[in-house]
Formats: sequence, C-alpha cells, structure tokens
Amino acid sequence: MTILDRILATKQDEVATRRRDRSISALDREARNQTPPRGFKAALDRVASGGADNALPRYGLIAEIKKASPSKGLIRPDFDPPAHARAYAEGGATCLSVLTDQDYFQGHEDYLIAARNACDLPVIRKDFMVDPWQVAEARAIGADAILVIMSALDDAAASEIEAAAMERGMDVLVEVHDAEELERALKLQSRLIGVNNRNLRDFSVSFERTYELVGSAPSDCTFVAESGLNTRADLDAMAEHGVRCFLIGESLMRQADVAAATRALVQ
Repeated sequence: MTILDRILATKQDEVATRRRDRSISALDREARNQTPPRGFKAALDRVASGGADNALPRYGLIAEIKKASPSKGLIRPDFDPPAHARAYAEGGATCLSVLTDQDYFQGHEDYLIAARNACDLPVIRKDFMVDPWQVAEARAIGADAILVIMSALDDAAASEIEAAAMERGMDVLVEVHDAEELERALKLQSRLIGVNNRNLRDFSVSFERTYELVGSAPSDCTFVAESGLNTRADLDAMAEHGVRCFLIGESLMRQADVAAATRALVQ
C-alpha cells in the first residue's frame, strides 16, 4: 500500500465518522455565517497578469500554512496559523493554503478559521477530498477553494466534488501529476490546474512534471506549480516555461522571518 493509499483509506473512515454528527444541510446553514468566497483563482490571475491594481505582473503565490508532513515530520515547532497568515500577507502572498488533515499532516479545521480571520487573502482548504460532504464542511469553516487530487478520485467522484464546490461559489484547484491525469482534469469545469512535482506514491520530486504538461492545456488554464520549490531561481525557471503561479509551504515555513522570505520570492 502506498502513502496515498493509506491516507485515502484513513480519510474515508474519518469522513464516514464525521458526517454522522453533521449533515450537509447543517453545514450549509453554518456556512451562511461566513463571508462570501474571496475569489481564489481571480486573485491569482489578477496578480500574475498585472491587473488593474498592479503596475507590473508578478508571481502569484499560494503560501501554505503547514505544521508537518509524512515525509519530513514536524516542520514548524512554533506553529501559529494567524501569525503565519499575517506574515504571508505582509510579504506579498496572493492566497493561502491551510492543511486540515490531522492524521498525516497534524492539521486542523481551526487552523484555517484562524488564518482566514487574520488576513484578507483567499484561502484554500488543503486536504484529501473524497466526499462532497467535505466541501460543505470546507465552506462552513470559511474556505474559499478546495483541492481535487485526480490521482485520488475517479472521474465521477471528481466531477461530483467539483460541482459541490461550484454550487457554493468556491474555486477548485485540480491537481495532476501526468498527461493522463491532465486529460481527465480537463473534462472538469475548473481551469485552475495544479501540477504537483511530487509523486504522492513515493514522494520523489521532479520539476519536469510541470515542464512537460504546461504546453498540453488550453490557453484559458491557470497553472500552479506545486512542491519542491524553494528559491526565486526555481520560480524564474518555471516562469520560462509559462508558469507564474506557485504553491509553496515547507521552505517558507522553515524561515525565521516568514514575511521577508515571502517577499524575496515574489517581489
């Protein structure tokens, strides 16, 4: 059994337990207390293209709030989601990603709530979506977007989860790893495509994953390079292949001055 297989098996059990306590309709009632979705994809597109409020295009950064991972263990001992969110915003991040998986990443829904309340940036719930119930829960805690991982879902499940998000006004970041997954992803409505440079089956990293796929999609797609990105040189190399949006967590979370490290990447 691969790491991804173990995570998905755990997640299925977790969701089955949690949904017994709160129905989708109850979650949707809770979501009415949240402010409307902040426009995750629109924020990335505006920054990366040099929209009305930007003199020049710059990199769209999804800065991740991440305490730990299965491959690296504890990443940030002095973990403080609101402080990290403010630092990312100060440094020029465009959006936030917050890990909510508890068993493998030491995440929690409360971390997303606290981070979103601490700044004005759009926030994606970073978790392993296996059921539309999780989408309702994501909106109830304030998430502006969700992640759909094509390697974790068949086409029907991916479409169902995407539809649940769009019904609630949320954006969907569709994550792919290879050409076959990209072809499947393009059957969905979302045109926000994340290419994960990390193989979730063995956690190896290769930038070639992104380079190979960028030219294989329609021009209306917004590509986000994910995993293994550490320096401005990494981002510049991606930009040479047409990618101007990035999801970065671990390398920033390890910095003493998160705001300064963020600023050095994007400005």
